[in-house]
Amino acid sequence: MAAGQPAGGGGGMLAFFPMILMFAIIYFLLIRPQMKRQGRQREMLNTLAKGDQIVTRGGLLGKIEAFKGKDDQQVIIDLGKGLKVTVARPYIVGPAADTIAAPTDR
Repeated sequence: MAAGQPAGGGGGMLAFFPMILMFAIIYFLLIRPQMKRQGRQREMLNTLAKGDQIVTRGGLLGKIEAFKGKDDQQVIIDLGKGLKVTVARPYIVGPAADTIAAPTDR
């Protein structure tokens, strides 16, 4: 009777190998790059200074005039011609590209 039964032993760990491999692929293709991107964004937000030309998520281009609020979490941006708006710091995408000039007083 024992001759017809397969020998068990290594089948349990071998069954989980594809799942472990799938999680590793997801980590290196999706999670790790996103964490790096968030780190670069956080670093960029921490290095903002008065006078920097920036772009917001809404597409506004302007120059940083001042910071306010708790832990400087609000940024006053001059959009040109004396128009100033206040945005939350996390809504700043990054510095204005060299090809896109922020408006100036004309």
